Amino acid sequence: MSKKRLLIVDDDSRNIFALEHTLRVKSYDCLSCTSAEDALKLLKSDEKIDAVLLDMMMPEMDGYDAIPLIKAIPSRTSIFVIAVTAQAMTGDKEKCLEAGADDYISKPVDVDKLLLVLSKI
Repeated sequence: MSKKRLLIVDDDSRNIFALEHTLRVKSYDCLSCTSAEDALKLLKSDEKIDAVLLDMMMPEMDGYDAIPLIKAIPSRTSIFVIAVTAQAMTGDKEKCLEAGADDYISKPVDVDKLLLVLSKI
């Protein structure tokens, strides 16, 4: 069985570093970028990506704007998108799911919860 390949999109390189380190230990292959614009370019390529961990609060283009654009890419219409956000208020999960995310995880990321979400891909 091949490793699942994840795209981590976060404007904070420290978050990317921590997630990549944690997920590689758990046998995931990781790519990363620091903007939604770069993620869209990568997702339009034929790069193998099984799921996207998308920070919802980024400058320029946030996750709420990026998810519909990701899902509009013909080869990515069914890609699994996980909204990752520090926003953990009532209704934030629903807002992420309404934007098109397939699941949601709050920061700081609980690794066990993240692995449970990733087991769906």
